[in-house]
Amino acid sequence: MKRIVCGVFVWGLLVGITGAAKAQYQYTLLDVPGARLTSAFGINDAGQIVGSYSDFVGPSHGFVRDVDGSYTTLDVPGAGATTALGINASGQIVGTYTDIGGTRHGFLLDVDGSITTLDVPGATGTVAYGINFSGQFVGIYTDAGAMDHGFLLDVDGSYSTLDVTGASLTAASGITDAGQIVGQYWNATGTVQHGFLWDVDGSITTLDVPGARLTAGTGINDAGQIVGTYLDVAEMQHGFLATPGG
Repeated sequence: MKRIVCGVFVWGLLVGITGAAKAQYQYTLLDVPGARLTSAFGINDAGQIVGSYSDFVGPSHGFVRDVDGSYTTLDVPGAGATTALGINASGQIVGTYTDIGGTRHGFLLDVDGSITTLDVPGATGTVAYGINFSGQFVGIYTDAGAMDHGFLLDVDGSYSTLDVTGASLTAASGITDAGQIVGQYWNATGTVQHGFLWDVDGSITTLDVPGARLTAGTGINDAGQIVGTYLDVAEMQHGFLATPGG
């Protein structure tokens, strides 16, 4: 298993659904060699997979599984823990790492091996969840008042806060090449969670699985298909696929 440890370059500019589709799939077990726990979070069109794993001696590490089945460990230098969350078609990887003081930072691992730290200005914590082909990032940050907000980092280096009107918390989880964004938000009282689609014209569509108590959108492809999780009234968690037009 290869291991990547790269230098860190600090970024200077910060800013209803129907039933499940039926299909036949072949499942492949993903376990990082020697790991105790393995979680996969993102995949690109080439089939490269990113995620995190925990070994038996220390904190979690990020990883990328290449198309040939080989695993490469991704550790931000000096980090207490690293998690890879998204990968685009060109192989750029985003995620989050925790420093020795416990603060979360987003990061970009570029194809040349360089790592850029992504911190929303004034935030006390940043997590980068998704990246599209043009290099736009989405994620979540925590402000000085301990409130969480979604964010978009554009290709010009500017950060934009993404807050659903009236929400007590907003998180952006995925972005298409066209700039459509999915995520989740909590209502004003923090008791109900909804998924959302933030379109390129600024319009927001709420996503609620029928009968669900909580819904979260976690990913979207260029065809507009959305995946996520929901919690039913019996407190059981399920995944879902939402297809445009039902």
